[in-house]
Amino acid sequence: MSAQSDGQGDEVGVTAALPSGDEVGPGSGGLPSLAATVSSPEGTPGGLGSEVAAALAELAAAGEAVVGWIGEDGYPQSVYRPVDADLEKGLVRFTKPPSFSIPAGSRVAFTVSHFHPLPDGGFDGRRHATVWGTVAARPRSHFVATVDQAWAWDGEALPLPMAYERGLPRARAYYERLSAERGVRVRPRLSRGLLLLRATRAPFLSASLVPVLLGLAIAARNGFFEPLTALLAILAAALTHLGLNVANDVFDTVLGADAANATPTQFSGGSRVTLNALLTLREISILSLACYLAAGVLGLILIVMSGSAALIAIVVVGLLISLAYTMPPAKLVYRGLGEIATAIGFGPLMLLGAYVVQSRGSITAEAAIVALPVGLLVAMILYVNEIPDRAGDARAGKRTLPVRWSKAATIRGFDVSAGASFAIVAAGVAVGILPIPILLCLLAVPLAIETHRGLERFYDQPYALMPAMAANIRLHLAVGLLLLTGYLLTIVDQIALGRTPFLR
Repeated sequence: MSAQSDGQGDEVGVTAALPSGDEVGPGSGGLPSLAATVSSPEGTPGGLGSEVAAALAELAAAGEAVVGWIGEDGYPQSVYRPVDADLEKGLVRFTKPPSFSIPAGSRVAFTVSHFHPLPDGGFDGRRHATVWGTVAARPRSHFVATVDQAWAWDGEALPLPMAYERGLPRARAYYERLSAERGVRVRPRLSRGLLLLRATRAPFLSASLVPVLLGLAIAARNGFFEPLTALLAILAAALTHLGLNVANDVFDTVLGADAANATPTQFSGGSRVTLNALLTLREISILSLACYLAAGVLGLILIVMSGSAALIAIVVVGLLISLAYTMPPAKLVYRGLGEIATAIGFGPLMLLGAYVVQSRGSITAEAAIVALPVGLLVAMILYVNEIPDRAGDARAGKRTLPVRWSKAATIRGFDVSAGASFAIVAAGVAVGILPIPILLCLLAVPLAIETHRGLERFYDQPYALMPAMAANIRLHLAVGLLLLTGYLLTIVDQIALGRTPFLR
């Protein structure tokens, strides 16, 4: 892309665009649904539609554009030219490009882009406009194009991620048409590793690994530790979590929640692999089932090895909650019960399950108490991540707590949950049930404050809210790791000083 300065630090760039027609342009599968024609609503200069008028105004302000057309040889041509956009008449005038031939009656596109580079990197003030028209030759090598279609985008009015999401239906239609024409399936591609990472949302595995590792650490402090069952417990928990993530995408796709969400973020809105045509619904269903089956096999092995009735109960309840989370008819998350299900599943069930695997059935008050703050904080990950999804969730009938509650009530819910998590740990230490070193988790309080402030400031701005969402995820991870560190310190203390036997 070439660019020139406008004297104020902004950049006015031009990028090539092919004329619209049967294959490319407004109304085709290749562009978002932002195109307009001159038959759009009246009230703008010359009776032009608002989108056409906006695009022409952008073109007039730039005074130059990339002119693109299909040459006589059938190949696309483009050249950078000064242009004169007439907003009143809906015309674009320009002189004949040297060494190029534009046959009269050709479809021509005029494209201009604007952006403002930021001192620390990145851009703002981004705008783009393309207008299409039929060109007529005039005397002295002058041309005039009568505009009949336009596509314009203003990043301030419509953030780029939202524009992308709005264009997905047409993009999928384009791939479907292309597949039909070629007789083979055509779709976007990622490497298998990246695709698997995205489809399963594996980076969120900390939500299951933290409680399992804590359960194992508490068991070790109480004299129970078997490396093989510990490893199997970690794998089973991870596979269950991945299966749940993919199952959520399956049912959110079927129930329309993902399609209704126009503001997904890095942390919310699901993997969107089906909406982006990366995987089919059948493929992600098979992936979810495979994860669940593998987790089930490991669960059966652990039940046989431990011989624990308590573990059987934990596995059954965990499986039921996992399936009921988004699967009809229960659809717990659609009924505002997702946070409760998440708190139970990723708190007591996983932590106590890991503990029981080691203890072969016994459960202590210590393990039960530590499971509470872990469950509350992982529920807050879901809770905060639901905030930018409110509009789409409401349209899809997904009545999450942020959909039901006001801004003040939602923020208060986070504050109460985060505060209760730290209070539970402090109270457990105060009454002598929990070891003193786990008070290290109080070092994570600033992350809770950071999340609160982000919610207060950016509650209604999905993309600006992402740093607060990231801080909230770090809050859960930090508390979990600090609790784990505290328990490891007690274990080292027991081994080094021999105060109590470590292994039985």
